[in-house]
Amino acid sequence: MKNHALNISRLKVMDVTIYHNPRCATSRNTLKYLQEQGIEPTVINYLKQPLSAAELTDLFNKVGIPVHAGIRTKEAEYKELGLSPETPETELIDAILTHPKLLQRPIVATEKGARIARPKISGIEEIL
Repeated sequence: MKNHALNISRLKVMDVTIYHNPRCATSRNTLKYLQEQGIEPTVINYLKQPLSAAELTDLFNKVGIPVHAGIRTKEAEYKELGLSPETPETELIDAILTHPKLLQRPIVATEKGARIARPKISGIEEIL
């Protein structure tokens, strides 16, 4: 228990950012989970505050996945744009810039890296 308490204290001073869509239940639950842990993250509503190409590239590098793995493939825009796993990453980034809802969410980022909190929130614990 003592180690757990120390860990929570450390979390309060760590910079945590959540790339958030307030309409998404998983995103809302992730934000709530962070707050219940005593963390007040920087909240970026990426639909209203779109990321730049450089920010998206950096974010995918932190998550450690190819861009296609961070795309919502069931969105209508994915099919309309003719995107696929073979689409070059620069084109995928451009698609996200034009249609930010293609970005998988929520993404939680810290100095230790970033994780997509989907399908389970528990995946973010390793970077907190």
